[in-house]
Amino acid sequence: MDAFFASTVAVAIAEIGDKTQLLSLFLVARYASRLPIILGIFVATILNHALSALLGAWIAEWIPEAWLPWILALSFVAIALWLLIPDRDDSGDSAFLGMGAFMATTTMFFLAEIGDKTQIATVVLAARYTETFWVIMGTTVGMLLANIPVIMAGKWIMDRLPLATARIGASVLFVILALVTLWNALISA
Repeated sequence: MDAFFASTVAVAIAEIGDKTQLLSLFLVARYASRLPIILGIFVATILNHALSALLGAWIAEWIPEAWLPWILALSFVAIALWLLIPDRDDSGDSAFLGMGAFMATTTMFFLAEIGDKTQIATVVLAARYTETFWVIMGTTVGMLLANIPVIMAGKWIMDRLPLATARIGASVLFVILALVTLWNALISA
């Protein structure tokens, strides 16, 4: 359950102010029905994060075990620094919008997650924890926890949420994950 909890919290916090959260705002403004948007985020996240977690687990098999904690800790720190950089809304008009709320959301979210902080975090978390299934479930739940409130309350929440504070909090969380990873490596050596 550590993998699920760490993945859920890491992605939920990292997602605050992320471009996919801005995409959620855009989609809610475009489509009246919220359920297809939520389902589209769920499907896109499961697909994207499953592929990412499998990649992370595969990478962990090929890296020498003594190196893994150090590489993971550096990856967590890199994500922590990346989180401090604000995202911008680049959703604009898209050819996918004519596909309907569910398909447009699924397609746009899947594509928006490629190379995104939360996708990279999923790869790193799957390399860190051997419970790949729980990493996938945790990152998916984290994505939904961060985006469903935006979908339901939209602009009202975004106007009141201090994004800089959220980015700093997420960054601190990834530094803590780096320290815990190194601590575990040192005490088990």
